[in-house]
Amino acid sequence: MSKDIAVINYGMGNLRSVENALAKIGSRPRIVTTPDEVGEAEGLILPGVGALRDCVGGLKAVGFDDFIHGWVKEERPFMGVCLGLQALFEHSEEDDVDGLGVLPGKVVRFKSRPGLTIPHMGWNHAHLKQAGSPYWNELDPEKDRFYFVHSYHIEPEDPSIIMTTTDYDGEFASSVAVGSLMASQFHPEKSQSKGLQLYANFVAKC
Repeated sequence: MSKDIAVINYGMGNLRSVENALAKIGSRPRIVTTPDEVGEAEGLILPGVGALRDCVGGLKAVGFDDFIHGWVKEERPFMGVCLGLQALFEHSEEDDVDGLGVLPGKVVRFKSRPGLTIPHMGWNHAHLKQAGSPYWNELDPEKDRFYFVHSYHIEPEDPSIIMTTTDYDGEFASSVAVGSLMASQFHPEKSQSKGLQLYANFVAKC
């Protein structure tokens, strides 16, 4: 499990909690601020909290936008978390900003209505849609819960990439997996043992 995993620092995000979670499962996490620092890493993680415009701007400022495109195209293991998931898509309603365009689709806000709390915050289920996914090894596809905090969610153009869905005022895509890319709206690093297992499953593929 001792894999070299690069965690992208673009000036914001929950870097240390991701780093600590990866260390707990026995991998070797490294915080990187430029593509050159990625080196021979076996996996790449884009974490995130905050505003998407700042996230995408920070990535583009140092050339991580093109680097991530190339990394994913080469089928190298990549994981996005929360804002790191949303940044992969083409456009977001949040500040009407373009994302990286790695995946086709958009990011939309939960629709306000009486009785609905926005952001969606707390523990919720992630229902597996890709049966037999290696990312879900040792996880229960119906019972296990993960920690969420977000006001926007993804709408992928290709429904086949949706790995899990979650119910919150209807069903939304809570994670995706395609090729060697996996990304989740929920925070594995805040999801206790289940989140550590998800990180372990990602690292096992690196």
